[in-house]
Amino acid sequence: MANQIVPADYDQLLRDLKVRIRLAQVKAALAVNRELVLLYWQIGREVLLRQGQEGWGTKVIERLAKDLKHEFPDMKGFSSRNLKYMRSFAEAWSDEQIVQQPAAQIPWFHNCILLDKVKPKQERIWYIQETIANGWSRAVLEHQIETKLYHR
Repeated sequence: MANQIVPADYDQLLRDLKVRIRLAQVKAALAVNRELVLLYWQIGREVLLRQGQEGWGTKVIERLAKDLKHEFPDMKGFSSRNLKYMRSFAEAWSDEQIVQQPAAQIPWFHNCILLDKVKPKQERIWYIQETIANGWSRAVLEHQIETKLYHR
C-alpha cells in the first residue's frame, strides 16, 4: 500500500467531526433524559390517580416495583422508593408543560433532590433554571440548596 498523503485541512476536518459527534452524543443523552423524566411523571401520575380512586397503599407500590423490575430487568429506576418519588414528582408538578419544559431538562436525581429539599414551586423552578444555565452537578445543586437554607 502506497503512502497516502494527508490533505492539508485533515486536522481541521477531524476536529470539526469530533465536535459534531460530541454534540450529537450530548443531544442524544438529553433526549433520553427528557423521555425518562416524562415517563417517570406519567407513571407517578398514574400511581397518584390510582391511590386517590382505589386507595392503593404501599403494598401495591411494592408489588408494582417488583413486577416492573421483573419485566424490565436491564432497566434501573423501578424500585418502590423511586416509584414513590415518581408519585411525589407528579404531585409536585401537576402541569405536564412544566415537566416537559424545565423539569425534563435536568437529570432525574436532580429532580429528586428538589422534591426532598425545596418545597415552594417557584423556588424549585429557580433551581432548575440555575442548574440548566450553570450545568450544576447533583453535588453542586445540593450545595447551593444547603448554602441558601443556611443563610436564611
